[in-house]
Amino acid sequence: DVLGWNQLEGDGSTVVVTAGLHKELKATWNFCVTPEKLLMDLNLDEFDALAIPGGFEEADFYDDAFSEQFGTVIRHFNDQHKPIASICVAALAVAHSGVLKERRATTYNHPTSQRLAQLATYGVAISKDRIVVDDNIITSANPSTAMEVAFTLLEMLTSSDNTEKIKDLMGY
Repeated sequence: DVLGWNQLEGDGSTVVVTAGLHKELKATWNFCVTPEKLLMDLNLDEFDALAIPGGFEEADFYDDAFSEQFGTVIRHFNDQHKPIASICVAALAVAHSGVLKERRATTYNHPTSQRLAQLATYGVAISKDRIVVDDNIITSANPSTAMEVAFTLLEMLTSSDNTEKIKDLMGY
């Protein structure tokens, strides 16, 4: 939503392309998402950033998120020093790819969750902050951070002035 607002109301520099490993993704709560493109059909060099939503284990999120094909995508963006924005447990996919080793990050942090401990098994320096930016990688502590992550990504891609304009227009 934030990047779409930027496309229409901001500096116009952002275009969002949804991509997945399958033609249809069955998401949590029994709804389906149809990506515009298949990941295997993309030229990753044409993209400036990667944004990864979180998901539930019960909806098979980790099957795709931990796949070697997706890990290759994450490593490509990191190797090119392009922004990688992850929401909630998507940080685990980033860590699984190997790019978070010895870097600061966070993930789902509810007191009943073991996801922070799981993240630590990848050699990640755990932070309890809501949003953690370590160089080009953004991680976040739970789903409520989605807008903050999007604004952080927008600022990385454009400017703080442009991001403040979009925040104002969106009522933030």
